[in-house]
Amino acid sequence: MVLRFTFGLGAAIALSASVAFAGEPAPLQIVVSRDQQSLVVYDGDTVVATSNVSTGKAGHATPTGIFSILEKRRFHKSNIYSNAPMPFMQRLTWSGIALHASNHVPSYPASHGCVRMPDAFAKQLFKMTGRGVHVLISDRQLTPAAISDPFLFQPKGKEPELLSDATLRPGVSQVHTESVEVATIEPPAEKPVVAEAQKQPPIRMLITHRGTREITMDIQNLLNELGYAAGLADGYTGVQTSDAIKAFQTAENLPIDGKPTTAFIDALYAKAGKGKPPNGQLLVRRDFEPLFETPVLIEQPDVALGTHFFQFQDIDALTGKGAWFAMTLDNALSGPMKKRLGITVEEDPAAFNAARRTLARITVPDETRSRIEELLAEGSSLTISDMGLGQETGDGTDFVTVTRSRSKS
Repeated sequence: MVLRFTFGLGAAIALSASVAFAGEPAPLQIVVSRDQQSLVVYDGDTVVATSNVSTGKAGHATPTGIFSILEKRRFHKSNIYSNAPMPFMQRLTWSGIALHASNHVPSYPASHGCVRMPDAFAKQLFKMTGRGVHVLISDRQLTPAAISDPFLFQPKGKEPELLSDATLRPGVSQVHTESVEVATIEPPAEKPVVAEAQKQPPIRMLITHRGTREITMDIQNLLNELGYAAGLADGYTGVQTSDAIKAFQTAENLPIDGKPTTAFIDALYAKAGKGKPPNGQLLVRRDFEPLFETPVLIEQPDVALGTHFFQFQDIDALTGKGAWFAMTLDNALSGPMKKRLGITVEEDPAAFNAARRTLARITVPDETRSRIEELLAEGSSLTISDMGLGQETGDGTDFVTVTRSRSKS
């Protein structure tokens, strides 16, 4: 059971801070709106606290996208802008974007890219958050909404008790004879089932399009398995890989050009009994470090995925099941990116059920789904984006997705 409260600003902050120190902090989400010059803290879809802010001015615009808190410092000075004080700093990127307190927070963009907050609010927010808390920055105001979809992962349920764990007790048959021993499973002592998902660190997941290197590595592995010497599966098409492609094309009566064309890739996967070639990938991180990645299948690849963020929380202690909350961000893809990915139709972020429609287009292998369900923990998150691994994603980060604002008329 999850209790939620909504108070005025001061009361809400004080409550959340005390909860954070008393036990495990709630997996909060922070949403910043550049249009509204506002910051809202959510616990699921419940507003915990709000504040006015000041984001980056013209020429120093605060980037929009999906970030997380990488570092926290009560006392910090900018190493870019003349040691300017940045108290209660919460870093969002290693390139210099952060939330921090300021004694000058006007109702318009005025910073050099950071998100300025009033001193009192910044101090209390600092107490409420931990490393890894997600921060979404958008032009318009975003609001998390509860979402239920078969695609979204849930922790593995408790295994049923086996008969070998049964105890024997005397039983009486319908025929009046001597008593016999029958196997029964004694109910356990009544106590809440503590979900294992609440005990391990949350994971971060990203689903995006597969890059040329990942596709080339698959081609090399499959060619090698089929007896065509493609060399080391390093993701680079050298002479040996090109010669192996030509040999396969010759054997399968395909046009011989040594290039990984769509027709060649389809034929290669069919020959290897692998079905459709995967055109997407799912990457998993934990504690700011890569954990694993695996191919996935994206239907209608000519339609943009859009940019969607999902957070998992509120795990029920008895069932082990949790709730997902979703937000969809605006993201205008550049012409070169659309051409590279073969996208001809952009996703409308304001369309009804945009996030759910994107989920319906993605197929995750069963073994991958099972592995994720074992790792899923309170506060885990999933990002779906056409953008891939951006430059801000690296050592000591979660997946960072920097979005591109649409031109305003």
